[in-house]
Amino acid sequence: MRRLLARRMKFHLFGAFFVSVGCAALYKFGIAEPRKRAYAEFYKNYDAMKDFEAMRAAGVFECAPPK
Repeated sequence: MRRLLARRMKFHLFGAFFVSVGCAALYKFGIAEPRKRAYAEFYKNYDAMKDFEAMRAAGVFECAPPK
């Protein structure tokens, strides 16, 4: 029973480190990178003035009445 806590803590410390690195990698490559690609693809063809004119025509803005 001697040094049982130290041995178990070393095992759990390494295990927690590898699990956290694995979770970070899964998040980066499973969520963050696809999201970045989706935003880049959206803004590649995005026209802000066209979107503004569509919202203006729909009456969304109070300060810019529809034409």
